[in-house]
Amino acid sequence: MKPNSGTLVINIMNGGKAEAYEGVYQCTARNERGAAISNNIVIRPSRSPLWTKEKLEPNQVREGDSLVLHCRPPVGLPPPIIFWMDNAFQRLPQSERVSQGLNGDLYFSNVQPEDTREDYICYARFNHTQTIQQKQPISVKVFSMDSLNDTIAANLSDTDIYGAKPVTERQPILLTPTGSTSTKVELRGNVLLLECIAAGLPTPVIHWIKEGGELPANRTFFENFKKTLKIIDVSEADSGNYKCIARNILGSAHHVISVTVKAAPYWITAPRNLVLSPGEDGTLICRANGNPKPNISWLANGVPIAIAPEDPSRKVDGDTIIFSHVQERSSAVYQCNASNEYGYLLANAFVNVLAEPPRILTPANKLYQVISDSPALLDCAYFGSPKPEIEWFKGVKGSILRGSEYVFHDNGTLEIPVAQKDSTGTYTCVARNELGKVQNEVQLEVKDPTMIIKQPEYKVIQRYGQVSFECIIKHDSTLLPTVIWLKDNDELPDDERFLVGKDNLTIMNVTDKDDGTYTCIVNTTLDSVSASAVLTVVARPNPPFDLELTGQLERSVELSWIPGDENNSPITNFVIEYEDGLHEPGVWHYQTEVPGTQTTVQLKLSPYVNYSFRVIAVNEIGRSQPSEPSEQYLTKSANPDENPSNVQGIGSEPDNLVITWESLKGFQSNGPGLQYKVSWRQKDVDDEWTSVIVANVSKYIVSGTPTFVPYEIKVQALNDLGYAPEPSEVIGHSGEDLPMVAPGNVQVHVINSTLAKVHWDPVPLKTVRGHLQGYKVYYWKVQSLSRRSRRHVEKKILTFRGNKTFGMLPGLEPYSSYKLNVRVVNGKGEGPASPDKVFKTPEGVPSSPSFLKITNPTLDSLTLEWGSPTHPNGVLTSYILKFQPINNTHELGPLVEIRIPANESSLILKNLNYSTRYKFYFNAQTSVGSGNQITEEAVTIMDEVQPLYPRIRNVTTAAAETYANISWEYEGPDHANFYVEYGVAGTMASRQVDIATQGWFIGLMCAVALLILILLIVCFIRRNKGGKYPVKEKEDAHADPEIQPMKEDDGTFGEYSDAEDHKPLKKGSRTPSDRTVKKEDSDDSLVDYGEGVNGQFNEDGSFIGQYSGKKEKEPAEGNESSEAPSPVNAMNSFV
Repeated sequence: MKPNSGTLVINIMNGGKAEAYEGVYQCTARNERGAAISNNIVIRPSRSPLWTKEKLEPNQVREGDSLVLHCRPPVGLPPPIIFWMDNAFQRLPQSERVSQGLNGDLYFSNVQPEDTREDYICYARFNHTQTIQQKQPISVKVFSMDSLNDTIAANLSDTDIYGAKPVTERQPILLTPTGSTSTKVELRGNVLLLECIAAGLPTPVIHWIKEGGELPANRTFFENFKKTLKIIDVSEADSGNYKCIARNILGSAHHVISVTVKAAPYWITAPRNLVLSPGEDGTLICRANGNPKPNISWLANGVPIAIAPEDPSRKVDGDTIIFSHVQERSSAVYQCNASNEYGYLLANAFVNVLAEPPRILTPANKLYQVISDSPALLDCAYFGSPKPEIEWFKGVKGSILRGSEYVFHDNGTLEIPVAQKDSTGTYTCVARNELGKVQNEVQLEVKDPTMIIKQPEYKVIQRYGQVSFECIIKHDSTLLPTVIWLKDNDELPDDERFLVGKDNLTIMNVTDKDDGTYTCIVNTTLDSVSASAVLTVVARPNPPFDLELTGQLERSVELSWIPGDENNSPITNFVIEYEDGLHEPGVWHYQTEVPGTQTTVQLKLSPYVNYSFRVIAVNEIGRSQPSEPSEQYLTKSANPDENPSNVQGIGSEPDNLVITWESLKGFQSNGPGLQYKVSWRQKDVDDEWTSVIVANVSKYIVSGTPTFVPYEIKVQALNDLGYAPEPSEVIGHSGEDLPMVAPGNVQVHVINSTLAKVHWDPVPLKTVRGHLQGYKVYYWKVQSLSRRSRRHVEKKILTFRGNKTFGMLPGLEPYSSYKLNVRVVNGKGEGPASPDKVFKTPEGVPSSPSFLKITNPTLDSLTLEWGSPTHPNGVLTSYILKFQPINNTHELGPLVEIRIPANESSLILKNLNYSTRYKFYFNAQTSVGSGNQITEEAVTIMDEVQPLYPRIRNVTTAAAETYANISWEYEGPDHANFYVEYGVAGTMASRQVDIATQGWFIGLMCAVALLILILLIVCFIRRNKGGKYPVKEKEDAHADPEIQPMKEDDGTFGEYSDAEDHKPLKKGSRTPSDRTVKKEDSDDSLVDYGEGVNGQFNEDGSFIGQYSGKKEKEPAEGNESSEAPSPVNAMNSFV
């Protein structure tokens, strides 16, 4: 035995025989509390005996008969594995016809001539001893019917009747098992193997059924070409009759195997260790089942309980031992043995009688961390006898935990099935029995769950593109997450193209191998979440390959190919192109296309073409590269199938006819020597055709023809093998010449002031001398009748297609004189013009006046000025003026109309209301009617001095060191006053709001005044102490002659007051006549420091006026307001 161990080691490596240790072993462990025993352990040495010597006769079998080659291996321990091989150590092939049985024999359902051989060898492999035993080779010779007949014929005379029967088909018979029924016993939990092997010709097929039931699903398998039925993990429910059926075309045979499933003992309730305190009761239960039902026996400390020392607290009741009022001496180890003929079970159970106060084994203040909404298990491992009662409390002074929200386990564990944030805290476990009490505290922290708030999404990307997967997470602030990316549940490739960022994974320059599933895994110490997305890399398909031409005929061929990889985007169609190596080598032409599911196509061919084909695959991404060209296929020559198209006859000169056509392409020639037969004759004049054969060109010129006469024309193709079919005829014309005559009887009918209709007589068609294309009307304005002034003549042209004899002339100017003429047009050009025709347009309504200006507004009058219409379109008769007042709500008053003579250009309207807005409508009139009106608005003034609506624009500035020039443009009444406002850059100016009345401003000023008052008091105190301020020292250094003693009347420090010329400019003063303002003072304003204070800096930078007193306001000048400038906007105002 090993030291400090119960392990027994048997070593025969250094000598000794295994047979010497064969037997049954059992281990017993004993101490003062009792004895425990192990199961019986059987040791048997392995055996691999040799085959017994036997004389094997050759097997001579007729073709079609069945055959069994017996193996009969020696009995070994464990049993050997059987297999059949030949002399070359190659396994013999097996099939439905030839197969090995479970007993190792080799079965032939029917033999064939190819089964003849002399090296059928059965091998037995003993795995435990690692040896292989070989049976002597078995010889099999199969006689065919032909060879058997030849043998019989050689031994009989010609007069004898001989002949072996031919191979006959036979219905199935079972080789194993024999008979119609058999039985099989298998133990519960083992693998059930049932076998049926049949003879017959043709080879029978085996089927299995269970009578009165179904074969168990998921546990049934067929092996050895369905000759073996295998059911794993069998149970008593698998008992029954199993039928195998062998069937061929001649009939069937069957065998029924009655299966009985027995069972070695198995536990229902194994005895468990029992801890009791003195005086307690308890039971040991030992329940087992089996087939047949096992016997239960008890042992105490390894001794049968019947002869063990008597214990008055113990009573045996079959499979149960009952303990009553146990004492410490009742401690013992009890064994339960359950056995039947197929095996036995042995279990030890320790009955320990103890008296122990409670102990808690879980460490104190153990910290548990869980994720919100997940279970929390708080341990309270304990020990004690009697068994302690466990109670849980939350918090220092919490009440006992009860209710459905908690689960209390027998081992003391407290389970919170759904922990929430408010479950965080201290939990106390209390264990108590009659011998004492103990408690322990543990801590629970509930964390927020880790979540992926933006998961990676399915992506489809083209090859060589860039793709990014997002994985944005949210987690508890006290947990440190780690993010891992996987590809197809494996690590990312070690490739610099994969860039892992904080919240994403980016793949650069995507390739086909990047296709797959990408998973983002977020781990913390408490939880883990993941999300996956699939990346599909698509690309143009790979080119097709293995092009093959079959079924070559004169006018067709079949092309087939194998598609290339579609690269995750289905192929929608294939495009087939061809090359004519004879006429256009290197140029590929479109032939046809087929759906993407088709890989073969029948192609129509033309004669005399050396074809090569290639195929292009197309998917949603694009077209593949072309496939490699197919083999070349030269079709035979033939007559042309078609004639040239688009045959035309059009003369280029008056005396010729140019015949043109579209030549046939190379593959349309159908053979060598392509030429054209050109034929023509004058229509309705010539009876015979004039023909000429020309080379492979596309034009022929016939000279000496009459001018513009019709010809019948046809062009026929021919080659060295003959002519194409008879061509169709077309009509052409010889060359055109200019028309000879002008249209006559030109008439003009004026419809209105802007539209006229012109009529003419058509010219005779013979004089057109060409295709009549239409007529052109030339017309132009001679002069305006209202102005009597000539201008540059601009001729206009209108073309009227076809044989029209009239047309409309739109867009004429009213009250004007026009001329026109008409000419006929053919393909050559225009004919002579008709005599000029003069016509006049009547008056029309005038355009609107060119302008309307309202000036000189007074209290009750306005002056109107206007310009005459740009296009009077006749003689002006008068002007119409309409006007009406507009009130403050934009409502219109009564309308007044005034008619003004046409020779007037201004008007003064009097007796108007003061300070009233008027709207004016003004238009001109001719005898025809009124033209378009123009509108304007104006306002009478409130008084004679102040106009209401002046307008200033185009304000410009030019700044110098001490002043600025400001210029502007003014529109409005004379004698206007101008206000110029300026201030420090970055401030806002407002003259419309009196901020002095604003609450915030009053508070601000009070604060400023209080601050200045405090400052003045401090200065006064320090001055009385004899101190000097830096400002004072600088002023003393400059010896300012204007320093004065302190004034008693206003309380200011006169020695720091400003000079008189630094007073602020007053509102109401006039600007200079040149509208410029001289900036004599600093731009800086100290209004923020007190009302009316204007501070300055000396040349040395000292602050003059820092303590200056409040200046009195200047009186107002003129009629302007005397209101002081707003003290917060740093703005000076000039008038």
